[in-house]
Order: sequence, then C-alpha cells, then structure tokens
Amino acid sequence: MSKADSNSRQGSYKSNTINTQDSRMRRHEVTIELRKSKKEDQMFKRRNINDEDLTSPLKELNGQSPVQLSVDEIVAAMNSEDQERQFLGMQSARKMLSRERNPPIDLMIGHGIVPICIRFLQNTTNTMLQFEAAWALTNIASGTSDQTRCVIEHNAVPHFVALLQSKSINLAEQAVWALGNIAGDGASARDIVIHHNVIDGILPLINNETPLSFLRNIVWLMSNLCRNKNPSPPFEQVRRLLPVLSQLLLSQDIQVLADACWALSYVTDDDNNKIQAVVDSDAVPRLVKLLEMDEPSIIVPALRSVGNIVTGTDQQTDVVIAAGGLPRLGLLLQHSKSNIVKEAAWTVSNITAGNQKQIQAVIQAGIFQQLRHVLEKGDFKAQKEAAWAVTNTTTSGTPEQIVDLIEKFKILKPFIDLLDAKDPRTIKVVQTGLSNLFALAEKLGGTENLCLMVEEMGGLDKLEALQQHENEEVYKKAYAIIDTYFSNGDDAVEQELAPQEVNGALEFSTTQPKAPEGGYTF
Repeated sequence: MSKADSNSRQGSYKSNTINTQDSRMRRHEVTIELRKSKKEDQMFKRRNINDEDLTSPLKELNGQSPVQLSVDEIVAAMNSEDQERQFLGMQSARKMLSRERNPPIDLMIGHGIVPICIRFLQNTTNTMLQFEAAWALTNIASGTSDQTRCVIEHNAVPHFVALLQSKSINLAEQAVWALGNIAGDGASARDIVIHHNVIDGILPLINNETPLSFLRNIVWLMSNLCRNKNPSPPFEQVRRLLPVLSQLLLSQDIQVLADACWALSYVTDDDNNKIQAVVDSDAVPRLVKLLEMDEPSIIVPALRSVGNIVTGTDQQTDVVIAAGGLPRLGLLLQHSKSNIVKEAAWTVSNITAGNQKQIQAVIQAGIFQQLRHVLEKGDFKAQKEAAWAVTNTTTSGTPEQIVDLIEKFKILKPFIDLLDAKDPRTIKVVQTGLSNLFALAEKLGGTENLCLMVEEMGGLDKLEALQQHENEEVYKKAYAIIDTYFSNGDDAVEQELAPQEVNGALEFSTTQPKAPEGGYTF
C-alpha cells in the first residue's frame, strides 16, 4: 500500500488529530442523506389548522365555522374603523388561512393582508385581535420561503418577540409558533430572529409552571434556532440555550425530548469547540441514557448527537464511553430500523478511528459480534459503516486487537464478502482494510496463512474479478493486493525479472519476520 493511499485513508476519518476537516466532510456525507430521507422526524414549519387538529396547541372554544365572506369583503372589514368588523374580518382571514388543504396564502398576501395583520399585532388594547393576527401570520409563515419572507420584510419579527412578554399565555405561545416558522425557513431568517433578541424573550418563559403545549413550542423554536449551516447560527447566542436544552433532556415528554435532542444534534454537527460546550453542559450522560428509549423519534436525534460528539477529540469520545455509550450502541446495532443501525455503526466507526484504548473498550463491550452480524445481514448502508469500523480498527489498533478481529470475532469472511458490493466506496474501504491486514501479517510472518484464509473465503476470486472493475481506484487496489501477496514467488529467477514496483505496491521486503513467541497464527 502506497504512502499516499495510507494518508488518504487516515485523512478520510477521525484518527486522533489527523485532518479534522476531512473528518467533518465525511460526517456530513453520512448525515445529509439521513436528513433527506427522514425529514418527517422533525417538522421545520408547522401550520395551526383548526380545533380538530389535535396537534394544535391553540384551540377555539366553539370550533371553526365556515368562512362566509369573500376575500375582498374580508380586507374591507379589516380596514374598517369599526372594531367589531375589524375582528370579524381578521378572524375570517385567519380561518381561510387555516384551511387544511390549499390555504390561499398568495391570494391573501396579494390583497395586502400582511401589513394589516402586523398593525393589529401592535394593538395592545385588543388581545383577541392580536391573537387572530398572530395566528394568521403564523400560517402565512408556514408556507414557502417567499411567503415567509413577506412576513419578515413587513417587520413582523420584532413585534412577535415583543409579544413573548404578553400577559396572555395564548398570545405569547402563538408568537413562539410564528417565530419558530420564521426561524425554520433557513439560516438568513433564523439569524434575523436571533438578532431581534428572541433568546432573551424565550428563556424566562421556561419554568416548572410552563404548560406542556407551550413548552413543546418553545423547544421546537429552540431547535430551529440551532439548525441550518452556511452560516451556522451565532454561537455566542446559541450557547445560552445549552444549559436549558441539557436540562430538558430529563423531561418525560416525547416531543420535548425529541426537539431538545435535534437542537443538540445541530450544535454538535460542527467544530470541536461547540462539541465541548455541549459536553460541558452535562448533556452527554443524558443523551446516552435516551439511547435506551423505545421511541425512534428520540433515538434518531439522540444517536445523531452522540455520533457527532465522537467525531471530536479523544477526550470528548471518552466522555461518551464513560457514560456507558458502548453497550447502548451494541443494542442499537440490533435495532429493527435500518437507519438506526446505520447511525450506530457510523458512531462506532468513529470510536474505532480513535486511540487503542478506545478500540479496546469497543472490543470489551462485545460490539464486534454485532458488527459481524451487520456485515453479514445488514442493510447495505449499515454494512458500509460496519466496514469502516473494521478498517479503522486495522488502521489504529494494536496487532493483538487486529488479530482478534480475525481469530476471535470471525470478521474476515463477511468483510471480504463486501468486495461484491455495488458501491465502489464500500469496496475501497474493504480493500484498505485488507491491505492493512496483509501489512500486519507480513510483519508477523503470517502472510502465507492469511493468503490461504482469504483464498479459501473466496477473497482471491473477488479481487481478481475487481481487476475488471470500471472504477480505476478499485481495480488498481485489487491489482496491487494480488500482485504483492498472491503472485507466484517460487521461482527466484522469475521474481528477479518481474517488475519491481507498481505504484509502490511491490516495495515490501520478500523476507518476512518471524511471529513473536506464542504469537499470531492468522
């Protein structure tokens, strides 16, 4: 294996202090597709529909009555000087925007409803009018980015932040909901909400007396304040949420727990300083404990957070291990949901990219038995992450730990079988691991035994087939392994005449050191 290949392998994953920027990119590659496929795990925008919608925290006492007025009549009523007509128009507009299917948001925006609603938000003498206006704007802001931008550009955000201090809890809650929708639209909208001091507004709202529906909306808003990159939210502000989010991990409510975990997953999906701030908030033992929950909506973001933390420093990874993370990860590798198995394997692979003490902790937790099962029968994405866990161990582990993979945990056969994978990236991960195994066997005088094992397991046939692979890296790696370790070496003259170097792959010494006394058999 060439030095360039070795450097590339180490750089592609967390390995002590090696190329943390590449580690970050690797993590993003893994998580982006999960975010795309599991978007329903967290709603970034929510519409307040009607009182039949049981998820809506704001209910009308008498239910919804059908809208009787046309849009022109609604706007005329809202512009009236008569307070009763104003309220009737505003309520009718809100009901129209609360239709479950195809609410006429653009139509209402086109009729100039947004600035009228914002004017009503400021009418502190009429709480019900403020409430109806806030509800209507919440539903407009739940729409497309253009629709949300219309609410922002009419300067709604500072008025909603001011309403967080309202004596009417329903009004304050509706303001939280509206701000959550706006912040959920993207990084730019999120930062506008943050710069209007929303965090100062929401922190005092959380106490032991906060109604559950209100608390759920506040935590959901918090998660949207932590979400999105390019740029990430201003950390000096988001940092203030961490002690509260950590405390909320002790909640008994599924929705509160899920959104608190999502918030922490967004914060930890960044540099080591932000990971450390989460560690310092005492969140890690609580996150690890939540991995035991029989509730995927909590497990997914809690596991994402833990997985992000172990991409950090060895010390940050140690906090997860000390909190009992490894036995929980072992159980999650057996979960019925394939995306959870994949994330658990990805998390373990980041731990095996650490130091030898951490690899030993993985071994002692019995996790390689579970990884073998994933390699044998897992979803192909989970298999790829399990392969990374093995290859990282062959990179960072001690000879004893690496030999254990083969002799004790019987990893080699299912690992080799992944050479048949359709994904060339998975094949390259396995080839790298095999190259590492052969390099170690060469040092220990066990090359012949390892060659025999690989051949008996069908590995040589698979490597020979890969020499016809369309991916250049794949066939070059396959050729290098075969040419280095499986070429006929009996004829010394033939060896003398053979090419001495193919991309540096034939530079190994042909004399092999003896295995240590009582050492390795391969």
